Amino acid sequence: MSSTNQVPDPEVPARAQTRRYSAAYKTKILEEYEALDKAGKGSLLRREGLYTSLIAAWRSQRDQAVKEALARPAGRPPADTRDKELARLRQRVLHLEGELGKARKVIDIQGKLSDLLGELATDSQPSGSEPTP
Repeated sequence: MSSTNQVPDPEVPARAQTRRYSAAYKTKILEEYEALDKAGKGSLLRREGLYTSLIAAWRSQRDQAVKEALARPAGRPPADTRDKELARLRQRVLHLEGELGKARKVIDIQGKLSDLLGELATDSQPSGSEPTP
């Protein structure tokens, strides 16, 4: 049996697959479609397996996107207040970590001073032979 005499599989899928089109493909087809005459448009639709209703929907999507783009205010979008608050809190953490480091050094020095004073106090204990005023 040759490959040209093979019978196609008669099974129909349980659920039809919906075709998805990228924005670039839609733009390309719309540009090409709008540049053609009536016969060329029909030929393009047959070649690509598309319907005029899809072309109309794609035009409306394009026009809606253009309207939304023009409605947006110009310039940079406003900064998120959370970002400002996060930056402020990070600065505060850095400052407090520095203060904590200083406090630890002071506590360490106070501990060493206390040990030194304790040693001096035990070294200079009166032996009892000296009169006390």
